[in-house]
Amino acid sequence: VQLQAFGGGSVQAGGSLRLSCAASGRTFSMAAMGWFRQAPGKEREFVAAINWNGGSTYYADSVKGRFAISRDNAKNTVYLQMNNLKPEDTAIYYCARSVGAAASSRAYDYAYWGQGTQVTVSS
Repeated sequence: VQLQAFGGGSVQAGGSLRLSCAASGRTFSMAAMGWFRQAPGKEREFVAAINWNGGSTYYADSVKGRFAISRDNAKNTVYLQMNNLKPEDTAIYYCARSVGAAASSRAYDYAYWGQGTQVTVSS
């Protein structure tokens, strides 16, 4: 299984970005997917997760109402739409594939990780 995240960039506060994560493997549609982020000098933190069929999503309080996770199982791709971005959203964003089908905020539930994409939000 390989995951490749892309779509990061630099935006001003209040702007939007859409991250994508393309996954290899035939069992993508059976696994929950998640997004995590890590800012300089900080620990990795959970951002959003989606269950195997997209019917259930889960967000960190810090992004609730601003970010939206979705997936297209036909394309083996998960997305993170980020709106009203804030400087504190600046981080490297990682997509990850869970070992199970249910959405989870716990990093140890995810066995496969992408390489990360940088998001920088300026004030």
